[in-house]
Amino acid sequence: MKPRRIFLGNEAMAHGLLESGCTVATSYPGTPASEILATLATLKKKQPNLPIHLEWSVNEKVAFEVALTNSFAGRRSAVMMKQVGLNVAADPLMSAAYTGVKGGMVVIVADDPGPHSSQTEQDSRGYAVLAKLPVFDPSSPMEAREWIGEAYQLSERYEVPVIIRPTTRICHARQDMEERPFTVQKQPALFEKDPARWAATPKFRLQLHHKLNDKIARIAGEVSLEPRLAGANPAKPRIKRGNVCIVSSGVVLAHAEEVLADLGLAGKVPLYQVRMPYPLSPAFRDDVLQRYKSILVLEESLPVIEWQLQDRNKVFGRTTGNVPEAGELLPERVEDILRDFLGLEPASWPSPPVGGGRRPTLCAGCPHRISFFAIKKAFPKGIYTSDIGCYTLGLNLGVVDTVLCMGAAISQAAGFYHAYQAGRRDYPHIVATIGDSTFFHAGVPALINAVVQNARFVLVILDNSTTAMTGNQPTPAGGRTLTGEPAPRVHIADLVRACGVRSVAEADPYQFDTLVGLLKNAGKHARSKDGGVAVVIAKHPCLMDRSQHDAQQRVQVVVNEKCKGCNFCIKQFECPALLSQGKEQPIVIDPMLCVGCGLCVHVCPHKALEVAGESSH
Repeated sequence: MKPRRIFLGNEAMAHGLLESGCTVATSYPGTPASEILATLATLKKKQPNLPIHLEWSVNEKVAFEVALTNSFAGRRSAVMMKQVGLNVAADPLMSAAYTGVKGGMVVIVADDPGPHSSQTEQDSRGYAVLAKLPVFDPSSPMEAREWIGEAYQLSERYEVPVIIRPTTRICHARQDMEERPFTVQKQPALFEKDPARWAATPKFRLQLHHKLNDKIARIAGEVSLEPRLAGANPAKPRIKRGNVCIVSSGVVLAHAEEVLADLGLAGKVPLYQVRMPYPLSPAFRDDVLQRYKSILVLEESLPVIEWQLQDRNKVFGRTTGNVPEAGELLPERVEDILRDFLGLEPASWPSPPVGGGRRPTLCAGCPHRISFFAIKKAFPKGIYTSDIGCYTLGLNLGVVDTVLCMGAAISQAAGFYHAYQAGRRDYPHIVATIGDSTFFHAGVPALINAVVQNARFVLVILDNSTTAMTGNQPTPAGGRTLTGEPAPRVHIADLVRACGVRSVAEADPYQFDTLVGLLKNAGKHARSKDGGVAVVIAKHPCLMDRSQHDAQQRVQVVVNEKCKGCNFCIKQFECPALLSQGKEQPIVIDPMLCVGCGLCVHVCPHKALEVAGESSH
């Protein structure tokens, strides 16, 4: 009997890749997909002879192109990202559909309905439709693992990339599965030159488009991929005549199965699982439309299946208002939808709790917090553009006015400059904040553009030497690869200067007064006659990154008799270790949360916070 264990969804997919003989796996960290490549790295450390190259690429576009080229050479590849990462990789995705591949290529895109940790809840199946690529929509961690092998076979049979689209509930769910050996076989690279395909000019691209259309039509006709009754495993769906049926995919299908069972309707209301939402089997479409009077489609988040069924009189879902147009389809919501569709009494749900818990905030001792406080002190009336990362929580501190997408902090700062300087001479200070990993990912082109276009603002690069929000993955400045081998360091200050920036300074934000002084100098440069973009690098390791051996001395901060209970420190600094006892009552410091950074002593206007043993009198 094979050993079994409980797998996280992302771990299961990592095992599926190695079981299928993947030789190159690339990614850029992004929740909910981050653990897939991290698991692969852990497995390779345990088995160094596994013939697979792993890398945290600088962004998703680069990751996609590295993996794709490995497939050009006839070897199996995978690239992993979250749904907004696919926006970054969209350019090569669209072209790759035309050129196709030789070795199998799997594109794992983890969507985030809700969203839980993303700017959007976009549906990557929409990209599959746009690119004309097949997409699998697993409803459990086990299916996500099992379907990787099928995806590789499909990819190689039709020479196209295949998308697998797990969602947050699949990636972060756990399921009991058996452990299996990995496939270790040599896949020697063999690139067969074919300029009309791999380097196609527009005329040849049209020919490739015709071939892609033929491929997608043949894939749609694959009998083994037709939708089937959930819980059954027939060669073809057992479609019976009736009044209603339900068609679903992804984790929503699992919810629907459970709800129907709870309602005593399991096996009584036909429930069809669509493994491959695009391209939808035309045979299934024709049969289901012929045999049922009403068809409810449950899917997240776009009506991809619904669009392809093409009958507004029989098909109900998002386009008809039976399913909400936005938001995650949790089990409770699925039950409400099913009860309404089936004509049952509405469910009675308990009222949600009144009020919420403490809002998300930066960790105690986080260097970003003191950097934001320094920015606010140096430029109290500034416009603050920011970016994607932990430091988005600068919103709480009043030092983040815009968050759009990765790299946009710099472009938007330039946009505000051009907007204000065109109409008024006394424009406010503009300060952009961006993390080190995000700067490498998407900030460099934006910075070059800002310099060339003579924009004038202060850019603060919040360098905590890691990709903190997604699990402390290494950055190009770390000097190590994903698997720990030494690698060249890319120094941010040198890179900034190479972008044409003439004012570059670096400071440890724990040296608060020094940082404030550098920020003010940067502001003067940005507004001087011959000025331009001024960059300040606030560099201090993330306290949550155990790989950083920070020798920061711990101090004990005490609250003295000057504390008036004004809560200025809590409102303006929001360290979780600072606790209010009520209006006009002295605050207290929670010793379980305090990390001894001593940064809060710079905050109180009454000097009521001081390091033990140091008097403020």
